[in-house]
Amino acid sequence: MSDVAVNDASATSQDGSSGTILAFLNEVAGGRRLLQTIRQRVDGGADGVALAAPQNQPAAGQLVDRDELRDAAQSRIDVTQAVLHEFGIEAPGAVMDPDPPLALDDAIRAFQPSEVLLSCLYDTRFGFMRKDLVEWAKRRFEVPVTHIPVRIEDDAIRWDVTHTLVVATQTVASEELIRHLKSKAADHPHRYTIVSPPSGELTRPEICERLARTLAELYRAEIDATGQPMSPAPLAAVRNAIEHYRIDEILISTLAGAQSKWLAEGLIEKVQGLTDKPVEHLEVGRDGVRSAGETAEPVAATTAAGTTTEPSGSPAGPSTGGLPGDTGAEA
Repeated sequence: MSDVAVNDASATSQDGSSGTILAFLNEVAGGRRLLQTIRQRVDGGADGVALAAPQNQPAAGQLVDRDELRDAAQSRIDVTQAVLHEFGIEAPGAVMDPDPPLALDDAIRAFQPSEVLLSCLYDTRFGFMRKDLVEWAKRRFEVPVTHIPVRIEDDAIRWDVTHTLVVATQTVASEELIRHLKSKAADHPHRYTIVSPPSGELTRPEICERLARTLAELYRAEIDATGQPMSPAPLAAVRNAIEHYRIDEILISTLAGAQSKWLAEGLIEKVQGLTDKPVEHLEVGRDGVRSAGETAEPVAATTAAGTTTEPSGSPAGPSTGGLPGDTGAEA
């Protein structure tokens, strides 16, 4: 059964204009489209927002240890909660049953929503008969179900959009990385998938909070991105993302030089050995990890071909450089 306490909030309408809006996070933390939809519902009079996530296997950066599936689901909740908080919306959340249909059924009974926002990939299927989750949910429940696709369907054939896999943990909320991502998107349409593998002594909640800050900054700039803390080591997370998503290029962000364990372990070269996709490396902080509010000159990004590109002078979000808790010993 699901790990959830029943919420007292109940729906007062069937059109989503009031009552509780339930966002069901099936694979990853909700993206920009989910945020936009939630903000529209809140502005339209919704009484509240609730989040639920099944303990299922994420599509990218797949977990090996099934015991960690609950932590992955909790990360989806935590990241989405933190992003919503950046926009002034508070939302309780619950980790649900591993089976998505049962989890959704439990969440609807628990939160009694006036509308369900089902955040999942296109053609998400379940069970022996490979039923379509979205169509099943629309037939199964009286409450309106709105599909919020994690990725835009046309992206698979839109070659003007570059899909970039971003691998970053210690530096995921750094000013340099955010500025670089914004600069790339300003030059050419980009869609970012951010994975944050374990690094140093950072806890999962700390990683979720940092990742959410970066996602919020990208959403404010109207840049599409999704993200998730990952359990596997960096190389395994990259390998699984390449297998499951359309990836046009890879950006690995680390601390500078000897501060980065990822560099010491040869992560850049190992990733280059996995794929023929361009691999870009961004080193953050020439003089080590920066505290919040400190300033430093941007560090150049080096591509797999050995060329160097200077970050643009485009404005970044609020200073989110190295934060208290960085050990300086990991990437």
